[in-house]
Amino acid sequence: MPTTMLDQATAMIENAWGQPIEALEVLGVRRPSEDPLLRCAMHTRAALAITDSAVTVHQDRLHALSRHGYVPDFYDLDRITETAVKLRVAHAESRAYLQAIRRVVGAREAAAPGVEAPAVRLDGTPVLLLPADGCRLNQETGPPDSGASKDRARHQPDSVQPLICIKPF
Repeated sequence: MPTTMLDQATAMIENAWGQPIEALEVLGVRRPSEDPLLRCAMHTRAALAITDSAVTVHQDRLHALSRHGYVPDFYDLDRITETAVKLRVAHAESRAYLQAIRRVVGAREAAAPGVEAPAVRLDGTPVLLLPADGCRLNQETGPPDSGASKDRARHQPDSVQPLICIKPF
């Protein structure tokens, strides 16, 4: 199980692209980029590696300044406070980078090649947009009668059905 934020990011990237991080690092630096989302994820992971290192340094420094049995001198109190503030900032930056990697992985999953967008109809056929509760149409009756649908029925084949169904988020 990943322990640091860098480990979490590495696991997320490896799972999303299905390859070890070493192979992805090689693919992520190629120009021109074949996969811009991979390039973005790898750059963000590099920045996360730097802030993860800063977190480790600040944690070690804070532990050294506040170890058991140690009585800090007066000037050490300022160092403890500054180190604690820098540690909080480094943690916040790491969380932001990790969230950015989550967003990139989410964008990659949303843009999966297996999911196709609906085809655009260029023949001028009207498209029926229905509310969420009107999505269940009876095949025999079709959409509710608006009066003009009788005229359109002569010009459209019987197999035309609503193409798009808008559902609330």
